[in-house]
Amino acid sequence: MQLNLTKPIVFFDLETTGVQVGSDHIVQICLLKINPDSSEDERTYLVRPVDSKGKTIHIPEETTAIHHITDAMVASQRPFSEIAQEIADFIGDSDLAGYNSNKFDVPLLVEEFLRAGIDFSIENRDLVDVQNIFHRMEQRTLVAAYKFYCGRTLDGAHSADADTYATYEVLKAQLDRYQNVPFVDHDGHESFPIVNDIKALSAFSGNPQWADLVGHIGYDNAHREVFNFGKYKGRTLEQVFTQEPSYYDWMMKADFPLSTKRVVMAVQRRMVEAKRKLDQQKLQELKLHFEG
Repeated sequence: MQLNLTKPIVFFDLETTGVQVGSDHIVQICLLKINPDSSEDERTYLVRPVDSKGKTIHIPEETTAIHHITDAMVASQRPFSEIAQEIADFIGDSDLAGYNSNKFDVPLLVEEFLRAGIDFSIENRDLVDVQNIFHRMEQRTLVAAYKFYCGRTLDGAHSADADTYATYEVLKAQLDRYQNVPFVDHDGHESFPIVNDIKALSAFSGNPQWADLVGHIGYDNAHREVFNFGKYKGRTLEQVFTQEPSYYDWMMKADFPLSTKRVVMAVQRRMVEAKRKLDQQKLQELKLHFEG
């Protein structure tokens, strides 16, 4: 089944120096753009990972053992900062799709854009995570998914280009397999979420309870930002920052992803603005009191 698209969608996969969004870097990225007319355009880059001072970062041997990308292979390649605008232009306003992408690839891609000084927004994009669809409908790896849905063995697994194309093929096969197949959630509610619509697939495979990209910050039932980790897990950021202002400073200095820090900063700004308005209101009330 071909995708029913109203705008382009970019399937992508990253190979990286590790799995920490806040500190690891891209060493290979493949992007496969599918247009509404079913035409395709693909870009693949090897990337030299560098730190904030431009110094090349060593790719750990245990990571190289997985994706087979060595320091020598990326030594002459451009760092992400030099190709960031090119990649952003290629993606344009496209929706995004990948395998485990909502939890890792999207946050790390956004992190690299932010490091490069590019404010790459996902607010008006639908994000389709093929792994989440797979796990929720069948409860397993991309290699297994490719074998299960496409009936073929995935050659070249853990290379960005092979994984990207496999992800695209798996999603199309999922649309065929789960057409009119019900999904029953934990509360026993039945629905038919696998439809040929990117927005619906994004809603089903996404994480609506996450306020940031990696799940450090979530939402409670009142849609207030709450901590999903540590000693304040379950408490709102506003409560904690009011009672322990130093916790905000600690988070901003700690090794959290920049996308998480942006959520934290937005909450802090909202609190400052609310206090400013309250102070103005009290001042106005005092003024009226003395004038009266």
